[in-house]
Amino acid sequence: MPHSHDASDSIDDALEASNEGVRAVKISLFILLGTTILQLVVVVISGSVALLADTIHNFSDALTAVPLWIAFILGRRAATRRYTFGYGRAEDLAGLSIVAVVALSAIIAAWQSIGRIIDPQPLHNLWWVLAAGVIGFIGNEAVAIYRIRVGQRIGSAALVADGVHARTDGFTSLAVVVGAIGVMLGFPLADPIVGLIISAAIIVLLCGTVRSIGRRLMDGIEPGLVDKAEKALERTPGVLAVSRVQLRWVGHRLQGAAVIQVAASNTLAGAEGIVHEAEHELGHALPNLDDMLISAVTKAEGATVPHAH
Repeated sequence: MPHSHDASDSIDDALEASNEGVRAVKISLFILLGTTILQLVVVVISGSVALLADTIHNFSDALTAVPLWIAFILGRRAATRRYTFGYGRAEDLAGLSIVAVVALSAIIAAWQSIGRIIDPQPLHNLWWVLAAGVIGFIGNEAVAIYRIRVGQRIGSAALVADGVHARTDGFTSLAVVVGAIGVMLGFPLADPIVGLIISAAIIVLLCGTVRSIGRRLMDGIEPGLVDKAEKALERTPGVLAVSRVQLRWVGHRLQGAAVIQVAASNTLAGAEGIVHEAEHELGHALPNLDDMLISAVTKAEGATVPHAH
């Protein structure tokens, strides 16, 4: 993503990232809805509870696109006197709603599976169940690849988490195939048992997603990004040392502050020039950077020259 020190260009970058996020959400929504409809038809004609669990999960995964869609649109709104940092956090809140929807799908799938173990029902059209499982895997994997690539490119933790979720859904769809094969081999409980395994897999996935979203809400940052920022500042001509670097995600954009040390012999204009060059280096190292407050401190006098990016 191109980077400029002009504020309007930075806004254009943010809007373009939001547009990419909305596009990814729309495409994945329609793919997963199509997959869900095909699987639901097979559920009706086969009675497979494992496939039902997978269908419910795929449908819930499609629904998670809605809060993400809303969040990306909200993120475009300009900052106000009440929300002075803008609305980027809406994306992280959308991640929490995704967790809630996925948790509900796990509970429903487990409930259906337990009921089928207690009261077994005959299955029909098992070859259709096999085909539906494969369709579920292909649809989810396609969505996973797309979401993760776009999420990593624009720096959206929620979108990446949703992509990883879709990838796990793909493997649970393959579990449906295993269950159908088990029934064909004379083990009818294989179907509801696979349904329970799918539910357990959803819960395991949730743990990782909750950690990822929670870290963002607590202003956690990947240490590698801090390392990149420090190295960019250190290689800036005129910077003697880097005293502090702080970064945080606001949606899929970065904000932060840094303190650099410059020689006491620098004039005010000279220190300002070093700060400007430091901004330039940071912009290339961190393309998702929106705002960075850099303070230049002289070693001898301890004076500061604050400058906002």
